[in-house]
This record gives sequence, C-alpha cells and structure tokens, in this order.
Amino acid sequence: MSEPTIQSLFDLTGRVALITGGSGHLGQSFSRALAEAGATVVIGSRDRARAQSIAHALPTPGEARHLAVELDQLDEASLNTGFDEAVAQAGQIDILVNNGQQGHPLDLTNVTAEAFNKDLQNATGYFLLARRMRDHLVQRGAAGSIVMIGSMYGVVGSYPDAYDGICAASPVQYHTLKGGIIHMTRHLAVYWAKDQVRVNCLSPGPFPADKAPAEMVKRLEKKSPAGRMGEPHEVKGPLLLLVSDAGSYITGQNLLVDGGWTAW
Repeated sequence: MSEPTIQSLFDLTGRVALITGGSGHLGQSFSRALAEAGATVVIGSRDRARAQSIAHALPTPGEARHLAVELDQLDEASLNTGFDEAVAQAGQIDILVNNGQQGHPLDLTNVTAEAFNKDLQNATGYFLLARRMRDHLVQRGAAGSIVMIGSMYGVVGSYPDAYDGICAASPVQYHTLKGGIIHMTRHLAVYWAKDQVRVNCLSPGPFPADKAPAEMVKRLEKKSPAGRMGEPHEVKGPLLLLVSDAGSYITGQNLLVDGGWTAW
C-alpha cells in the first residue's frame, strides 16, 4: 500500500463543506481555507445576501463552486431548512464547520436569565446540525468530518484586569457555552467513530476584531506568551488539518490555537 503524499492528504477537491457564520471575523478565513484546498463551500448565515457576497469572492480551484443558504442556528426550522437546501444545491455535504455565534454583550453583573438561555441555544444548534450531518453521511455510506468552534475561554477563565475600567467582562454565558461545546465534541466523537464520522473542536485564543477596544487588546497582549494577538489567517492551517485526510485518525480532540495562552 502506497503512502499518501502531503499534497493529497490536505486536498479537499471534490468535497463539499457547510460552514455556519462563514462571513464573520474568523469565519471568512475558515471559508477561504476550505475553498483554497479545493472544496465547494456552502456558507450558512441569517443574512443570505452577505453570505452570497462572501461566497462569490472565494477562490475556485478546479471545479469548486461556492454557495450560500439562509440558516439561523438558533431556530430549529431554519436550521433544518438551511441544511436541506445546502444538500439540494451542492448534492452532498462532507464537512460541517459549526462556527456561527450569536450572543449578548452582557457580563456576569447584568446578564438576564433570558439572555443567558438564549446564548446557550448556540450549543443546541451545533448539536442539531451535527446530528443532521451524521445522519446524512450514514445514509450515503460516506465518511466525513465535523468541526465545532470552541474557544480558549471554554478551557480557562478570563483575567478580570484585562477588561476592568474599559468594557464589560468576558460574558459568563459565553464561557459556559464554549466549555459545553468542547465536551459535547468528545461525547459525539466516541458515539460516531464507528460511523466514520470524526468530530473535533477548534478553539481559537485571542483573535480580537478591529472593533475591540485598543487598550483592552494591549492588556491581552501582555497575558499571551506570544506577546501578540492572533491573525485570522493563523486558523486556516489548523482547520484544514481537522477536516482533511491529514487528520484521518484525529477525533474527539480540542485543538487550541492560542499563542500559548493556555500553557501558562
């Protein structure tokens, strides 16, 4: 048996990837990574027009074509309709990236029960989409990969002094959500391994968007062993490892891309 080359292991030609939140801050880099590796990318978003705009701008090596579907992961009916439309348009789905994120900018001092519960619905959406994906793959008799997007804040608490006097603290419901998603990954992975469905989690560290307060970013830089924040393109390689044949024996893992933040 010949050994696969590195080029073939990372090649996604002929595969279809559905990514939620693919038009967001890190979502756009995730989408480009999938497209550049040869996959057909379907971007799911509450805003179909924005998703279509991002999809049309993606590179199209080989025969890849990129699509957009309306999909609200906090609404079960929308989630199912969006998944069905993605399958109908693309013919199949081989990779699911659960990246969408909807939340309230409220911290432990003022978050309401309603907002807390609403934010935790993201985990429900991740699970329901993952189950649709697993059932779709089993029905086809195909292998596939699911990647949940977690966070370093699903593993460690935040530093209060990084936010003090500048902005609200990192939301407690966000930490609760991401910790749950990381453990859900492990649970699904052991149940679905026999189905040839790999489930992993990719947890970014500090990747602040441009709108983040500059002083807070400076404080965060001092907390990082790398001494800097992450650049969006630095999540592309880790994602490709998890979704491609290069990671064919990796399942149930949480890959932290955090500049050493959680190694302190």
